[in-house]
Amino acid sequence: MLQLDLEQQLEGSRHGAEQRAHSRADLGGGDAAGTTTAAPAATGPGGLPPKPDEATTAKYLAALIAIDPEIVGDKPDRAVSRGRDQCSSVAQHPHDTAGLVKLTNQRFTSPKHPEGLGDAKSTRILAAVRAHVCPTF
Repeated sequence: MLQLDLEQQLEGSRHGAEQRAHSRADLGGGDAAGTTTAAPAATGPGGLPPKPDEATTAKYLAALIAIDPEIVGDKPDRAVSRGRDQCSSVAQHPHDTAGLVKLTNQRFTSPKHPEGLGDAKSTRILAAVRAHVCPTF
């Protein structure tokens, strides 16, 4: 089960990209700059997926607004950023649904819900993230 709290996970994501690049070079799968011969999913620094295109972003934001308009509020860029961060967690722990829901609840907050939106909404948010932001993870 996922034991890291959100801060530890985010810190690990920042430092993990460099370590993964060196590991790939050591294993003959690429060089220290991070170039690989085969990647399972398109990721950027820290294991984040690329920013979604305009159409995908619109679908993702619409899905979040359908769950609860407070998720997006007046900060759609923040909702996209949090979704991409969540994808890093999905890549690290793809089968730990309970842990991912917990992280989603910690990541997706609002002024009225500073402790998160609860498990039911977080489960739906996680599904939207997986469907729109990182469908290949």
